[in-house]
Amino acid sequence: MTIPAYSELYVNDAEKCLAGAFDYAINTCNLAPDFFAKLFVTCGVAEQFERGNPTVISGKSGEELARAVLASAYPDETFPQPIYTAERSPEYWAGWALAQYQWESAKRFKDIFARVPLTEIISMYPTFHEMDITRFCESMDTRFDYVVTETKLKKIRESRGLSQTELAQTSGVAVRSIQLYEQRVNDIDKAQAQTLYKLSRTLGCTIEDLLESPEEQS
Repeated sequence: MTIPAYSELYVNDAEKCLAGAFDYAINTCNLAPDFFAKLFVTCGVAEQFERGNPTVISGKSGEELARAVLASAYPDETFPQPIYTAERSPEYWAGWALAQYQWESAKRFKDIFARVPLTEIISMYPTFHEMDITRFCESMDTRFDYVVTETKLKKIRESRGLSQTELAQTSGVAVRSIQLYEQRVNDIDKAQAQTLYKLSRTLGCTIEDLLESPEEQS
C-alpha cells in the first residue's frame, strides 16, 4: 500500500495551489504546458510539493507558486496580473486532479510527466472532469504503467492528419466515443462491429488494424 508523503489535511490546499499555478502559467502567461511542467520539475519546487512542504502546498496561492517557478528561469521578468474567470479552465482542472493523483500515488512529478505529459493530462478534461476523481487516477495508473502510450486508433488517425472531431464528423462515430477509445477508458476491442466498420472505412484501414489485441478476436 502506498503511503502519501503528507497529511490528507493539506490535500485540498495542494489541489487549489497546483490548479491555480497551471491556470496562471498557461492561460495568463501563455506558456506551453509541457514547458511549464519542465520548469516546475527542474527548479526544485515540484520536489518540495511532493514532500508536502507547507510553505509550498499551503502557504502560497497558485499564482504565487507559478511566479516562484517562473522566477527561477526568468529572474528579471515582470509577470502579468492573473485573469480571473467564473468557469474553471481545463488547465485548472488538470492541476487539481494531478495534485490528488500525486498525493495518492506518491509518484514523483518528474516520473509522471515523463510517462504522461501535462498536455495529455489536460486533454483528459472532456472525459474525466465530471467523473469521480478515482476514475482519473485509475486512468493515470494505466497510462503510467503502459509501455505503448498511444492506441492504434490514435496513431492511425494522426497519420491521416485527422483531428478527433474531424474523424467523428466523417465517420459518424461520436467524438466522445473516439476520446474514450483513445484514452483507454473504453476497450476498442469490445466496440460494436458497426462502430469499428465506420472507423476503419473512414481511416482506410482494416478493422483488425484498430484492435489492440486482434489475436483475441479470432
